[in-house]
Amino acid sequence: MKGRVLIVAGSDSGGGAGIQADIKSVTALGGYAATAITALTAQDTRGVHGVHEVPVAFVVQQMEVVLADLGADAIKTGMLHAPAIVEAVAGVLRRRAAHVPLVVDPVMTAKSGDALLVPAAEDALRRTLIPLATLITPNTPEAERLTGLRIGNDADVAEAGRRCLALGARYALLKGGHLSGLTVRDVLFGPNGVQAFESPRIDTKHTHGTGCTLASAIATGLAQGLDVPAAVARARRYVLEAIRRAPGYGAGHGPLDHGHTVGDF
Repeated sequence: MKGRVLIVAGSDSGGGAGIQADIKSVTALGGYAATAITALTAQDTRGVHGVHEVPVAFVVQQMEVVLADLGADAIKTGMLHAPAIVEAVAGVLRRRAAHVPLVVDPVMTAKSGDALLVPAAEDALRRTLIPLATLITPNTPEAERLTGLRIGNDADVAEAGRRCLALGARYALLKGGHLSGLTVRDVLFGPNGVQAFESPRIDTKHTHGTGCTLASAIATGLAQGLDVPAAVARARRYVLEAIRRAPGYGAGHGPLDHGHTVGDF
């Protein structure tokens, strides 16, 4: 395997999102996944039925032992849930991994709408973690909360992208899946300008874990030496095919098929 990815995120007992989706995605793309689990959720395709936080000191210990022994070529953060965890994770990254590419998925809600980040943690995310990020990957509702904008058209997306970069991230990928239209348009903002990625919208409810999957797939690309635009392009192809192949499990928003590999598309 090539490319070590440390994933700092919550667990999804249903296997469609969170740490479970992250590990599957990194592995499918040929990388090596290590983890620091921030919270346990009792979760299925219909919603989040319970959250159990991991003690902050133990989140830190997981990260530090992995970085000290196994190392990381890229790091991805997902569900961090509480201010103390956000700040502690940022502290480890500053001390132990300042030069490692970092993908921050600002996970705020599950596909079901259940909260995965308490409101008090949003300021900590802006203040301590996003300034360390190589790339942040907010969906439209997350970008609205990070920037204070209401996003409804391309001009709003452009302004939100500029505001996301102003928070300190080197790149920002604003995902358009929550916007209307037959085409999903994700827009990458960065030091070399703006690049749009488009794909046809697939009419399906089986999209649980798409954000986690995309961010981990991008982190794998960075760990393998791809630049940010190339990592985004490959990750989007992987996610699109995973949605197409979704097995249809569960009564709600079902999981993707993470098991296909790069050679499948």
